[in-house]
Amino acid sequence: MENILGLVALASGLIVGLGAIGASIGIALMGGKFLESSARQPELMNDLQTKMFILAGLIDAAFLIGVAIALLFAFANPFAATFLANLPK
Repeated sequence: MENILGLVALASGLIVGLGAIGASIGIALMGGKFLESSARQPELMNDLQTKMFILAGLIDAAFLIGVAIALLFAFANPFAATFLANLPK
């Protein structure tokens, strides 16, 4: 049982950590491209800023879905119930 709980904790940490790294890199690349494009065509800055914030919200939403799945595994672990049901009595 301790082995499964340890692996679930490790998996939850990996889900959150890799999701945070991916979201950070995605937002950083998008912000850099926004600054480049607004420097080249300043008259489009308002339209580009609106689209950038929408995309930033979508990138963060994907990360938060990963956090919710990690919390599901950490607190309402479906694997532990299966493991406990198969234990010999």
